[in-house]
Amino acid sequence: MSIADWIEQTLNASGPFFIYVLMGAIVFVETGILVAFWLPGDSVLFAAGLLAGSRNDVNILFLVFIIFLAAFIGDQVGYVLGRKYGRSYLERRDSEKIRKMVVRAEGFYEKYGWSAVILARFYPWIRTFMPPIAGIGRMNYYKFLAANALGALLWGVGITLLGYYAASIPALKGSARGIAIFFVLLTIALGVRNYIRARRA
Repeated sequence: MSIADWIEQTLNASGPFFIYVLMGAIVFVETGILVAFWLPGDSVLFAAGLLAGSRNDVNILFLVFIIFLAAFIGDQVGYVLGRKYGRSYLERRDSEKIRKMVVRAEGFYEKYGWSAVILARFYPWIRTFMPPIAGIGRMNYYKFLAANALGALLWGVGITLLGYYAASIPALKGSARGIAIFFVLLTIALGVRNYIRARRA
């Protein structure tokens, strides 16, 4: 049994309070703690939305609020850790290669930081590492704050609501993971297209 299957089964068998707590914990840990990059955030969000749409005891508004808050705070924690500790750690190593890497990161976030932080939400693994790297690259804090909020809304709330409304279509209930994967791949394709256009411009 995969971790995604286990989480979905646990959600189905749990009461509302535990569902809110579990979803908040999963989203926060995946976005805020580097060692949790392996968690299947997209499919779990979609499954949580399906569950809320098929059960009367789960409040979808409260669920998406918890998910948004966890996603937002998780990225803020990652950014602060990268800026406060990651940057100083790299600077202490006094390596020419590291110095060049930091300069490249600063240039990247100065130019593409806003869209990169938002789009990274839809890339498994990358969404975990983007905030601390943005902190290391000293991306403008207020730009990161705004991009983080929009990304948490589009990703966390968006995918959960997609699952919630899909619950009204019986044929989709058994295809949660496939739809979530399609949604993520579509977002990645759009991100790549926009990146190519930016490079050409």
